[in-house]
Amino acid sequence: MLKNSFISVFSQKEKEENRGSVEFQVLSFTNKIRRLTSHLELHKKDYLSQRGLRKILGKRQRLLAYLSKKDRVRYKELIGQLNIREIKTR
Repeated sequence: MLKNSFISVFSQKEKEENRGSVEFQVLSFTNKIRRLTSHLELHKKDYLSQRGLRKILGKRQRLLAYLSKKDRVRYKELIGQLNIREIKTR
């Protein structure tokens, strides 16, 4: 597992100031998702981690939906920085 492959879009000072921002939370969830995905590639039968991954994916999806409704520009910028797909709209 590669620990250095996580994303660091924010500087250290911004991390301390903006921990409650939607962007920081999505960044944190994305790092957790990538870490769990690499873990599950090695341990395919770890069902508890699979459940945790699904829960984190749902949380990130809800935050991204909220951000896309409130500020479309920030949403597009965040999607571009994190290199994740855009959520489906109903």
